[in-house]
Amino acid sequence: MSTAVTIKKTKRTKITANNAAANGQVQSLSRGLTLLEYISESPGGIALTDLAQQAGLPNSTTHRLLTTLQQHGFVRQVGDLGLWVIGSHTFIIGSSFLQSRNLLALIHPILRRLMEDSGETVNLAILDHSEYEAVIVDQVQCNALMRMSAPIGGKLPMHASGAGKAFLSTLSDNQLVQLLHKKGLHSYTPHTKTTPSSLKENLEQARKQGYSFDDEEHALGLRCIAACIYDEHHQAFAAISISGPVSRITDDRITELGALVIRAAKEISKEYGGIR
Repeated sequence: MSTAVTIKKTKRTKITANNAAANGQVQSLSRGLTLLEYISESPGGIALTDLAQQAGLPNSTTHRLLTTLQQHGFVRQVGDLGLWVIGSHTFIIGSSFLQSRNLLALIHPILRRLMEDSGETVNLAILDHSEYEAVIVDQVQCNALMRMSAPIGGKLPMHASGAGKAFLSTLSDNQLVQLLHKKGLHSYTPHTKTTPSSLKENLEQARKQGYSFDDEEHALGLRCIAACIYDEHHQAFAAISISGPVSRITDDRITELGALVIRAAKEISKEYGGIR
């Protein structure tokens, strides 16, 4: 699955000696790291003058910092225009993060906090690309007597679960049609989306909201709200969800819980894949 990604640049606070010192920062190091961030947001490369303007630094200072970064392999110049791009050593440093990260160790505390904030059971599901199924790999159950409970390793229907529909919402129409042709739309309850048109409409709503909603579509009396987690390639590889009975996940709580699950998914995406 491949999706086009547009990186939106956000305006950063201008770096000055005063605010760097006030924050206990080494000014030149802080400036150099900020230049790296700006360069990383310009895949085709960026001219020195443009980079200096964005960072709020003189051209001469910017050039000295870039020269130092270049000597250490973190940046390099390419093309006739001498545009600055990320160097190979930056990848080497970054890859050590990928090798050391532990998904469950990183995410479990966030799952627990989400359970405490929502008062409902929270699940983590990953996407099994071989069978294209959502598989539960972690769960933090709430303390209520009536609560959702699913076995670790249990599989969720893609078209009738919060996590599954979160994954489906990232697909193009062509990818969705191919998957539906292969998997079908089995009916679990009277609320299950069993036609491509109703499912597509539901997924479009999920894209607009930023979260998917299982409204008793997998099991009667159970609701689930979910959002995707993205890796460093901007691919949805996992989903986090809040599940509970209709008696507690009422209509007037859906937006509130949706905001909580979106915030948690963004936090995990940032910590795990560096996606802002």
